[in-house]
Amino acid sequence: MSNLTHLYQHSLSLLTDLYQLTMAYGYWKSGRTNHQSVFHLFFRTLPFNGHYAVAAGLQTAVEYLQQFHITTDDIAYLQTLTGNDGKPLFEPAFLDYLTQLKFDCDVDAIPEGTVVFPHEPLLRIKGSLIQTQLLETALLNIINFQTLIATKSARVCQAAQGDSVLEFGLRRAQGIDGALSASRAAYIGGCTATSNVLAGKLFGIPVKGTHAHSWIMSFDDELEAFKVYAQAMPNNCIFLVDTYDSIHGIELAIQMGHELRQQGHEMVGIRLDSGNMNRLSQKARQMLDQADFPNAKIVASNDLNEFVISELKQNGAKIDIWGVGTQLATAYNQPALGGVYKLSAIRENDSQAWQYRLKLSEQTVKTSNPGIIQVKRYRDENQQFMLDMLYDEPSTIQNPVQYVPIGETEPVALDSTWVGQDLLQPIMRQGQLVTDLPDLVQIQQRTQSQLQQLPNSHALQAITHYPIGLELGYYELKQRLMQQLRRK
Repeated sequence: MSNLTHLYQHSLSLLTDLYQLTMAYGYWKSGRTNHQSVFHLFFRTLPFNGHYAVAAGLQTAVEYLQQFHITTDDIAYLQTLTGNDGKPLFEPAFLDYLTQLKFDCDVDAIPEGTVVFPHEPLLRIKGSLIQTQLLETALLNIINFQTLIATKSARVCQAAQGDSVLEFGLRRAQGIDGALSASRAAYIGGCTATSNVLAGKLFGIPVKGTHAHSWIMSFDDELEAFKVYAQAMPNNCIFLVDTYDSIHGIELAIQMGHELRQQGHEMVGIRLDSGNMNRLSQKARQMLDQADFPNAKIVASNDLNEFVISELKQNGAKIDIWGVGTQLATAYNQPALGGVYKLSAIRENDSQAWQYRLKLSEQTVKTSNPGIIQVKRYRDENQQFMLDMLYDEPSTIQNPVQYVPIGETEPVALDSTWVGQDLLQPIMRQGQLVTDLPDLVQIQQRTQSQLQQLPNSHALQAITHYPIGLELGYYELKQRLMQQLRRK
């Protein structure tokens, strides 16, 4: 078996931190494996100094949960782990228990492509304590990265103002799965295609690409390189023109465009990959139009991001398609989302009441929210997003509705004309899928619809933050619990 096959084998149940397994062992030893628990997955700070994020990764997470099982190969490895005394870390009876473990939790989630904000649970997992604990690391790995990249993609696509954006990040992405997950998430955020052929095969994402500088350099003459490429791919000719001299390259591309037209084909366009993109794109547009190629596209690449694209658009660059690679697929200016996974409720069995839990911290932002959390999003009469309110789902929302903005202490009355909708939706019950998950095109469409309903979504830097609050009764419940914990 090759290393790659071994690395990406069918069972991914050991895609976890060791302390998840040591805690699971502790639960088993203390007879707490079947205690019921509720965990929430959320992030505390918006990425990229922006004012929204785009939820992504749910379908990948569901596929992981559906396949969750600990195999005999997994057990064979766990048997080799030892403690500081050199003795086995886990006793055989516990490992036998793990092989019989079957995922049967309840999962609620905010749909992929939804605009989301800090402290809002993207996932809520309810089930046995040992299962919910074991799932933490993998779920964070999946949701954190894809949400980060989908958000970056949405920002880049908004900066492009309707122009097509191609994701070109495969060669500099963080490993194989980093590249595949990035391609999927970038499409959710709004990219029209990817250069990643495997992502196209696995996810159905359109694939696009032409040739590299090495193609030109492998010939003695740039015109010959264009000619041979046109002969090989007459229906896919976007000529890379900057290998030696961009203006001369454009002239040669135009020459080839006329030859293609005589043969019954049409040149798709040219690609610029270096130099002054504003000046070169304007000159290229002028030359192409004068040569009777008004429909030829100008593609730009070269370390682009949302800020570079926005500046080029403002300065009148004549670019039709943006190829964005490294800075998109790696979330270049923010390497991680920082999502967390916190226990919020526990009980011994179904017949008992939930005991709510929270983590206290001197840093207010790191004090978690207790209970079984739901998020209600309120819209005005124009369907614009106005407020997200967290509340305890089993409790009754007090009327008239009041909320306390996060970070503040005084309640605010809810506008009675606003209409609320719960964001967390049932996804799995007792380990079984209970809803049809949308395809990637539908998720991408949801992203665009959501951004249109978010005020000032086009702004690259947060001017004002979207309001998020705790329902007044829930806020008071949290305050009482915090006071109780401080007295312990």
